[in-house]
Amino acid sequence: MADRLILVGHIAGAFGVRGHVRVTSFTADPMTLAGYRDLRRADGTPAPALSSARPVKGGLVARAAGVETREQAEALRGLKLHVLREALPAPDEDEFYLTDLVGMRVETPDGQVLGTVRGVQDFGAGDLLEIKPEGAPSFWLPFTREAVPEVDLAGGRILAQPPAETE
Repeated sequence: MADRLILVGHIAGAFGVRGHVRVTSFTADPMTLAGYRDLRRADGTPAPALSSARPVKGGLVARAAGVETREQAEALRGLKLHVLREALPAPDEDEFYLTDLVGMRVETPDGQVLGTVRGVQDFGAGDLLEIKPEGAPSFWLPFTREAVPEVDLAGGRILAQPPAETE
């Protein structure tokens, strides 16, 4: 888990003519990106460090290390920026990084295994856990306190109350 890369933003393109880049942020506070000193590319290699950042709608504008011209900045368009999972601050009590839920075992209060978390999505109405049972198609479970009363990160399991079957 310690070496997992977490996507925190991507370079949307050049900003201005002096080599600044516009960065779309996937963090709660876009300026957080400027504080990460060890940004990585998707393959784990170092990405250009950001400096002289200022917030703009949807992200930030910053200097990228080694980038001096608009053409160099434009060449970075689409670069996905990651950080190591261990670089993220510890979540508050009763908070989770959704990426930490992927791969966890999901079971009912009586111990029946429903499957493992394959992914977490938000299609506009709140977070949904994609649960993959062994040998069966995936299904979606709302990530609400009612449907998921307990998340045991240390134990690697999620206690879930699946919705009642409809006939």
